[in-house]
Amino acid sequence: MKKRYILLLCLSTLFIWRQAKGNEPYKTDANIFGHVLDKNTKEHLPYVTVQLKGTTLGTTTDATGHYFLKNLPTGNFTLEVKMIGYKTITKEVKIIANTTQEIDFEMEEESIPLNTVVVSANRNETNRMLAPSLVSVLDVKMLEATNSKSLAQALNFQPGLRVEDNCQNCGFSQVRINGLEGAYSQILIDSRPIYGALTGVYGLEQIPSNMIDRIEVIRGGGSALFGSSAIGGVINVITKEPSRNSGDIVHMFSSINGKAAENNTMFNASILTENRKAGIMLYGQNRDRQGYDHDGDSFTEMPMLKNRSFGFRSFLKTGLYSKLSIEYHNMHEFRRGGDSLKLQPFQSKITEQLEHYINGGGINYVQNSADMKNKFNLYASAQHTLRKSYYGGGDPVEVIPGSNQNQEVIDNLNNRLGSFGRSTELIHHLGGQYTRSMDHLLFMPAELTAGAEYLNNTLTDVSGYRTHDVDQKTHTASGFLQNEWKDDRWSILLGGRLDKHSLVKSAIFSPRANIRYNPNGKVNFRLSYSEGFRAPQYFDEDLHVDIAGGEHIVRVLSKDLQEERSRSVSGSIDFYHTTDNLQLNALAEGFFTHLKNKITAIDDPEVEGQKLVVNAKGENAKVYGINLEGRMAYGRLLDLQLGVTFQKSLFDQAQEPIEGVGGYREFMRTPDTYGYFVTTWKPATRFSATLSGNYTGRMYVPHVKGEGDPAKDRFASENKIERVNSFFELHTKLSYDIPVLDYSTLQLNAGVQNIFNAYQKDFDTGAGRASDYIYGPSAPRSVFAGIKLTL
Repeated sequence: MKKRYILLLCLSTLFIWRQAKGNEPYKTDANIFGHVLDKNTKEHLPYVTVQLKGTTLGTTTDATGHYFLKNLPTGNFTLEVKMIGYKTITKEVKIIANTTQEIDFEMEEESIPLNTVVVSANRNETNRMLAPSLVSVLDVKMLEATNSKSLAQALNFQPGLRVEDNCQNCGFSQVRINGLEGAYSQILIDSRPIYGALTGVYGLEQIPSNMIDRIEVIRGGGSALFGSSAIGGVINVITKEPSRNSGDIVHMFSSINGKAAENNTMFNASILTENRKAGIMLYGQNRDRQGYDHDGDSFTEMPMLKNRSFGFRSFLKTGLYSKLSIEYHNMHEFRRGGDSLKLQPFQSKITEQLEHYINGGGINYVQNSADMKNKFNLYASAQHTLRKSYYGGGDPVEVIPGSNQNQEVIDNLNNRLGSFGRSTELIHHLGGQYTRSMDHLLFMPAELTAGAEYLNNTLTDVSGYRTHDVDQKTHTASGFLQNEWKDDRWSILLGGRLDKHSLVKSAIFSPRANIRYNPNGKVNFRLSYSEGFRAPQYFDEDLHVDIAGGEHIVRVLSKDLQEERSRSVSGSIDFYHTTDNLQLNALAEGFFTHLKNKITAIDDPEVEGQKLVVNAKGENAKVYGINLEGRMAYGRLLDLQLGVTFQKSLFDQAQEPIEGVGGYREFMRTPDTYGYFVTTWKPATRFSATLSGNYTGRMYVPHVKGEGDPAKDRFASENKIERVNSFFELHTKLSYDIPVLDYSTLQLNAGVQNIFNAYQKDFDTGAGRASDYIYGPSAPRSVFAGIKLTL
């Protein structure tokens, strides 16, 4: 089936290019040309986007800062000029047939973007400052400054977000938003929920940074917009779209604490037709990392990785007000942790080995009306994931005490061979959306949005270590409706979403309400309320297998498991101040989320080595706290961004995380304090230096009892809860740009991540270790050097 999807996407892309070449431009002989300058330096600015707002017509300035738009439609339009690092400019123009006009622009620098367009706040393109809910944005500049190779590394540099490793063997990671586990966060690719439970186990490291244009984050309830799994928030990965003919290739070498090496190669290529009616952005990555053993016990703390990805995003402007887009991605990853990495997995004492084959993509069609009052959007996406796994190992036959006992040998071999597994997941998603802009509705201008969606998910997991195979088929039919009254000062949004999930008896209605007040251009006040739910189904963590004492620990769903409900309230104050050279932005956001029928995992009282996913005793839990964020920019010279979160995550009644440790109200693996900072110093045009860091506060971590020889192995002799220490990571990166030929640049960069080697010091050791006893930074000190050629 996946081959049919690939063939369909390829044929669609070929059709786009054929149509683009066949379409003739409008023969009005109405043209606009001009140049774009930096207001302070008076230098011409290359590669600035110049767009006829509300239409599909646009271009970019060339390497000399000049642009030319030809054969434009006649009438009154708005010409928009935008570029990262500069304030967006608009000019009203009257386009007349057989007339050529010269319109020049001077752009002011803007290190703190005020007019960024986001799509996650209300499912429509909206100026971030005027968005009804708070949206945080991670752009390409931040990804490069922090040397982020994948989505997992990038997400650590946002307030309220924290990425954690959960397994010594395989490196399973998850992102927490405001302290809630990964299953509470919805990860979207271009606003589509095709990132499923199976992909979610290791997917944060499988999404390469060079496919990302920006990452939009909404903290707090997002179910009213995007359905189940969005209780904690939404992470929307917007992929790169072609804007001009260009390309780059990057290679990075890293040495992990002097014991393991990593090579990472990436490329991007943007290609447009001469008439700019079609374009395609190609990207690829090849990442190879050796397994890393921190404590010398011959068992890895970081798995071996071989990751390859390829994909594209293309578009066809089918008319003056319509556009068709196609996205496709293919990923293959092999990872393995444990011991004896060069042997077959069943020959080792412990191995967690996963091989993923992922194919996904989507198609999106947008049609605007000529008066810009109506917008139609039709979309469909799909993703297929195949995972071949091995979770297990055993004692070599020759060292088994009393190996002449045939039954013991047979049991050991059965344990090895029963550790293989095969999992598949197929997701289909399709829907439509209509948006109507009204000059006046009751008391002010308004925007009405309505739509319907259908999501189908088929998940299978056949494994020797499970008592029963997983065969989960779910489908969700949804409808959503919202109205936003808005102007430059006020925004009032009321809406909701109705979901009928196949595992829930009745349809679930999730309302939302948002108020924004801008008394002036410097201050924003926002207040939000939303409700949501989490369906009683398998999520990413449930498809990972922990190993402790050499035994599998698998998760199964309780027969009585019910959906989890949530109510979220948040309020924020966003302050901006600008002088000639200085820009300041300060943000304070308070949040409170109440969870009913909290889903959690407990030791199965009837089956040893099995976790039962149930609704928590006492049913309820709450998460509350405050996010603080600040940013300061002094011209081009200095840019400082930082954020910190203070929070509490508590059950209403004490829970027993693992057997025999007593009750705890606190969520496990959830610090009360965590934060980040990134500062970039650019004393010269070609040179920049970045210093960044992450802080993780103290937290409770379960420590499952292990097995081994106490004389040489370190492990817990009984189940216990550890109160672990805090960590502070400090990173640095230096880069220098060298002009090559006429319009190409060669960048040399180098740096150190985790300079002070802040890393866990009490890992379990030996084959009987508890693989999930891992916390703190995901990697020790690493030295890197790289090269980037931009064409």
